[in-house]
Amino acid sequence: MRGWLAAILILVGLSLPAFAVQPEEVLADKELETRARTISAELRCLVCQNQSIDDSDADLAKDLRIIVRERLTAGDDNEAVLDYVVSRYGEFVLLKPRFSVRTALLWGAPLLLLLAGATVLIMNRRQLSSEASAELSSDERKRLDAILKDG
Repeated sequence: MRGWLAAILILVGLSLPAFAVQPEEVLADKELETRARTISAELRCLVCQNQSIDDSDADLAKDLRIIVRERLTAGDDNEAVLDYVVSRYGEFVLLKPRFSVRTALLWGAPLLLLLAGATVLIMNRRQLSSEASAELSSDERKRLDAILKDG
């Protein structure tokens, strides 16, 4: 029974998020440290790519955590810190990209393609149905009657 309990505790412990922030990086001011953690959770580790810099052990993530803390200590607000990091590393560093014309096109392109495809299908179907329901001219009607009588 104890073995199962130990195994469960180990699995639960391994499933919890591991924060990679080293003790020497932590700011003495609790408010600034909380802000640093909030900002770090929004920044992508450029090495790991699917982790925030707060969760990554990569050297670049550590450098970014230090930059965030330096900027906060210098008096920047959260948005200014994010702007500074984005200006140096690009929009890709943000885990949740900001809304812009580029991102709107990126997110809206699948919908636009779907609408264009549906429009083409509807127009094509209308054209086929109008062609199929066209009335026969009198000459065509006479020829059809003749074919049906002969056949």
